[in-house]
Amino acid sequence: MATSVKDVVNLLEKWAPPSYQEDYDNSGLLTGNLNQPITGVLVTLDCTEKVVEEAIDTRCNLIVAHHPLIFKGIKKLTGKNYVERTLIKAIKQDIAIYAIHTNLDNVATGVNQIIASKLELVNCRVLQPKKETLAKLVTFVPPEQAGDVLDALHLAGAGNIGHYKQCSFRVEGEGTFLPTGKAQPAIGQLNQLETVKETRIEVIFPQHLSSPIVAALQEAHPYEEVAYYLSDLQNENQEVGAGLIGELKNELPSDQFLSYLKKNMNTACVRHTQPVKPHVKKIALCGGAGRFLLPVAIAQQADVLVSADFKYHEFFDADQKIMIADIGHYESEQFTKELIVGVLKEKFTTFAINFSKTTTNPISYF
Repeated sequence: MATSVKDVVNLLEKWAPPSYQEDYDNSGLLTGNLNQPITGVLVTLDCTEKVVEEAIDTRCNLIVAHHPLIFKGIKKLTGKNYVERTLIKAIKQDIAIYAIHTNLDNVATGVNQIIASKLELVNCRVLQPKKETLAKLVTFVPPEQAGDVLDALHLAGAGNIGHYKQCSFRVEGEGTFLPTGKAQPAIGQLNQLETVKETRIEVIFPQHLSSPIVAALQEAHPYEEVAYYLSDLQNENQEVGAGLIGELKNELPSDQFLSYLKKNMNTACVRHTQPVKPHVKKIALCGGAGRFLLPVAIAQQADVLVSADFKYHEFFDADQKIMIADIGHYESEQFTKELIVGVLKEKFTTFAINFSKTTTNPISYF
């Protein structure tokens, strides 16, 4: 059976769930048919007319881009700007366009992790973890079936906390119920109040997995009517959030670090504030526009914040507490293509997965 656009979308959204994108974002399938068989995939940072032409030339009918082509509502398609022209060309050629943007920024194995790998950082963690992305399931199971139910919940994705798997809480107690009407109880008799030993099970999981986890519970639970409740949590999710902070294996003099940064990130220039310390080791970073993380990086005592899109007056906000290193938006995210291609090639081998050769950086340096 031929691989479809939906198969690729499912893989990408398992990796970077759409629920992790920011409110202003527009990640997801922007054009195309989910059931369309794939002839090839072209991976790019931005989707432009030239990228669509490249997809046509290379027989790729799915473009996976980091930045969404559509951010605002479109009321007309007349070709008056590059967004409309690109959309028209893609639609005419039956080319699907998928964007994986801030949801990929916000997963621990996403955009910021590949920047950290290019800088060879160690002891990395999310700089600003997201809240309100976790949920808790509580259910009640006969003790002899508790293990089987937990196995089913873990298989569906419950109980993973950081580097720990199959996490749960259990406590023994008593439950009561009175079967009536057409009930077919697994334990007890109709119209008789029953008191039974039960195990209370609690597991935590990402909110977007609620449906498959509840389905797994209902499939594995021995009772005809399953008692459970779900709660959304305020806890920070240490695996999801903005930016990343880590350490150089060996501290570097500040000027040497800037040279190291420029070389390893393949950027034409680094705009930076004056170094605060003679040597740096603790590095905060954020692909794309990361000004909003400056107070967080300072609070966590980073020596440098590597990011992009700082305005003139925002550099003053370093306030001699941290060095800001602005490497450019495109430059900070250019290796995202490499990241996406790597994930796709691990799964799919029956069609071409290509890096776009089109340079979409709108900024040139003289």
